[in-house]
Amino acid sequence: MAALKNFSRAAEDRHVSQPAFSRRIRILEAEVGVSLINRETLPLSLTPAGELFLVQAQRILKTYAETIERCQIIDAADSDVIRFATTQSLYLTHYKSRIAPLVKAGGIDIDLNSTAWAADQFVTALQQHYCDVILTYWHPAMDFLSPLEVSKCDYLTLSNDRFLPVSRPEPDGSPRYRLPARGGTSVPLLGYGSASVLSSVVEHVLRQQLTRPNVLVVNHNGLAVGIKAMIQEDFGMGWLPEELCKSEIQNGTLCLAADPSYATSLEIRLYRDSENRKPSLVRLWRQLEDTL
Repeated sequence: MAALKNFSRAAEDRHVSQPAFSRRIRILEAEVGVSLINRETLPLSLTPAGELFLVQAQRILKTYAETIERCQIIDAADSDVIRFATTQSLYLTHYKSRIAPLVKAGGIDIDLNSTAWAADQFVTALQQHYCDVILTYWHPAMDFLSPLEVSKCDYLTLSNDRFLPVSRPEPDGSPRYRLPARGGTSVPLLGYGSASVLSSVVEHVLRQQLTRPNVLVVNHNGLAVGIKAMIQEDFGMGWLPEELCKSEIQNGTLCLAADPSYATSLEIRLYRDSENRKPSLVRLWRQLEDTL
């Protein structure tokens, strides 16, 4: 209701009839003892009490979801299931090609959280034992992993990837958007949000140029797969891990948007608490060490 500002559309969104939806709102208001919706405005709006109720309700729902997740984690803590945490792009690329075959061959049970966490949440999750392993990109410009360098954590470099500036091509194959811009115009950039593990890498690459290129950030996204989708829809250019876009570059639906000085290397690292002696984790870690 707060988002749609219309009883009929809100009822349709909740798959109930409009009278039933309105009745539920009135029951809620009676329970709270105040009006939550200002019915005198068009479109409908929340009263000040309604705004407060919405904020508190969202907090309660978030706490409830986190509580359920933590209960499940505690329940699984003593089992031999390895709890992974990684980003969607790594799950679709390096996890799938390098780790999944070992997991399958070894009969290892995995609880895989492909998540949109903020960068520092991965570190917190490992330190507080919400997960056993984090699979993450690493680059010297990233500082969110630095707490793990001084704590009791081991890491393996699983593989390497290239971080490339990418654009949709013109019909002749040249990039639609190219760095540096020609004629003093700004290039639309699809950027990573500040919480993304890759945002600092883009900033590092731009700072390395003798003359900082003229870019206009037209969108922030926390996920590389989201930026890839926006590039494919021609909203601008952006940086992507090569493994995530190599097939599109090969078939010509995407192309490089700058010379090699705008690319950089990423390590793909696995981190674990060195004191975590879960048998399945020890076994997988040894398999990875032998493979690498």
